[in-house]
Amino acid sequence: MPVADAKDGSAVPEREAKGMDRSRHMEDELREQNERFSAAVENMSHGLCMFDAEERMIICNGNYINIFCLDAKVIRPGIRFLDILRHSVDIGIASQSADELYAIRKPYIDQARPSTYEETLSDGRIINISHRPLALGGWVSIYEDITEQRRAQQDLKEQHRRFDAALANMSQGLLMYDADGKMIVRNGRFLELYNVTAADFPLGTTHRDALERLLELGIYTKIDVDSEVAKTEACLVAKKMHSAYRHLTDGRTVLVTRQPMSGGGWVATFDDVTERRRTEDRMTHLAHHDMLTGLPNRSMFRERLDLALEDTAATPLAIFSLDLDRFKVVNDTWGHPAGDWLLKGVAERLQRCLRGETDVVARFGGDEFVIIQFNFKGIADAEKLAKRIIEAIAKPFRDKSRDIHVGISLGIAVFPDDGGDADTLLKNADTALYRAKSEGRNLYRFFEPGMDAMVQARRALEIDLETALPRQEFDLDFQPIMNIASGEIVGAEALMRWHSPTRGTVAPDNFIPVAEETGMIVPLGEWALRKACTAAASWPAGLRIAVNVSAVQLKSGSFARNVISALAFSGVPAGRLELEITETVLMDESEAVLRTLRQLRGLGIRIALDDFGTGYSSLGYLRRFPVDKIKIDRSFIHDLGNRDTAAIVRTVIGLGAELGITVTAEGVETEAQLDILRGNGCTEAQGYLIGVPSNAADIQRLLKSRALHSQTG
Repeated sequence: MPVADAKDGSAVPEREAKGMDRSRHMEDELREQNERFSAAVENMSHGLCMFDAEERMIICNGNYINIFCLDAKVIRPGIRFLDILRHSVDIGIASQSADELYAIRKPYIDQARPSTYEETLSDGRIINISHRPLALGGWVSIYEDITEQRRAQQDLKEQHRRFDAALANMSQGLLMYDADGKMIVRNGRFLELYNVTAADFPLGTTHRDALERLLELGIYTKIDVDSEVAKTEACLVAKKMHSAYRHLTDGRTVLVTRQPMSGGGWVATFDDVTERRRTEDRMTHLAHHDMLTGLPNRSMFRERLDLALEDTAATPLAIFSLDLDRFKVVNDTWGHPAGDWLLKGVAERLQRCLRGETDVVARFGGDEFVIIQFNFKGIADAEKLAKRIIEAIAKPFRDKSRDIHVGISLGIAVFPDDGGDADTLLKNADTALYRAKSEGRNLYRFFEPGMDAMVQARRALEIDLETALPRQEFDLDFQPIMNIASGEIVGAEALMRWHSPTRGTVAPDNFIPVAEETGMIVPLGEWALRKACTAAASWPAGLRIAVNVSAVQLKSGSFARNVISALAFSGVPAGRLELEITETVLMDESEAVLRTLRQLRGLGIRIALDDFGTGYSSLGYLRRFPVDKIKIDRSFIHDLGNRDTAAIVRTVIGLGAELGITVTAEGVETEAQLDILRGNGCTEAQGYLIGVPSNAADIQRLLKSRALHSQTG
């Protein structure tokens, strides 16, 4: 039956209708194929561009546009290949001119043969281009950005180069085995270390063969090969590193370390540790022994004590804490070499006091020693040892025709009565020692529970001291200093006072040493310096203010800055400030301390050496650091009636005159003392006869009245 024509509705023969249907079907199929082709082209991971025989573009995908950063509005079907190149030059993506790029491509186009080449863009990217000719003319090109691939290849090549360089320059020998246990890497250091050749250990050698070969060559002493292979297999299964020392027949020691690899197999390194082991042996000895005396040190002592206390059948024992009396005097008088010699002598005598080899004596540092007395049979047993030690140390130590005398104090704690662990026993022995020293020294004392109160009292003092400064519990008194010849007041010394709400007025001798030991003296000294300078700012011009300075302050690192700040804050000229130091400041000859003092002295600040004569190396300190003033200690002035003491005072005054150093006598309390000092040419005097310590207001009135009297008199 005829069908109607789609346009005019007239009847169409059935055969023609069927032909039209086939044509439409073919068109639809062609359109679908084109759509599938376009979709495939667009979804390619690479760029694609197709050209006809006249070098005009037929089709390209988005990746092509993106790779070359082209303008999609310009790059349309029909555009000539050369124009695309020109466009890439115009937008700055091409690294060469269009003609140069075309000249490179033209031979491939003309020869109509497949080819692959690379192009480097102006931004450094590398594009791989695959050129394939079409049967009817033209070509299709595939573009792939291989920048990262090339970078990875370069990185891999560099990694290989570094690996080879590392292998060649390693200080250790190295062997690498694969998952089958066969050698795949071997460096030159391994061959050098064992003095073998590459032919002795070719690649592919198994671990077992390598071990057996080392035995055959007489390099290793006898080892169990089966056991070593089993250990390696266990190491691989557990995925843990394993190390072992190998003793070579030539006496060397090699550390072999096996490290499993994540992909299977393992790396073995070989390190000649012969010297290291010898050093370790020496270091082990040094780590457990005192270098000076050869005695066990704190570490070894604790190990020995802990071991003894861990024993469930531990028997009673006694711990002795020992400390030399007057040891500092030896160091100050004869110097540190003499002190070291003395410590060696003390160590020898202590060892001779022990019973056999069971007891242990150790040096904890400085002049501190500790003893464990085993086989303890009671208090009487410990007393015998304590008395034997005191008697032995009391005998003079003769060094270079001179006798050195020291004593020793002992504190004793007993296990298990005074503690069940090492820390408690040592603490309690120290507490007993503290009591012995406080009761006169050269004594021994057993620990008693009540002794803890002394330690607690000291801690309570430290706590109160820490909070006293922010609570403004400190104040300064000032004691005038007089020029003996003229009778005029030339300045005053600042003296620190602590008025505690719970303790009352605490004497400086009780809290200054604690402040120095805890470091509180640094902020406390800074406060005193600033307050003293502020007070002196209201005094008559020319009057000096003297401030005591401890060794701890000078070593704090910020002292010079604090001094300069105090002067600037108060407006007091540097020449009016006098810093009083003791011999302990200069005792260790610290370059940093001396540099700080020289810096301050260079600013015009005066330096006074306090308590002169109480130490044992004062003249040496004057030689090492020129001070502006020396202060004769009050103990000499108090005993001025003694002929020998008077001779010493005259000598010091004469020394000051010779060196051009001001000499100040402290503790002057009588006219008779002042007359003697005046007669011997002493420069200045300080003490109750001159004036008692007074608060800031009183000293200001005194100084002003004396200044007024001087002007009108």
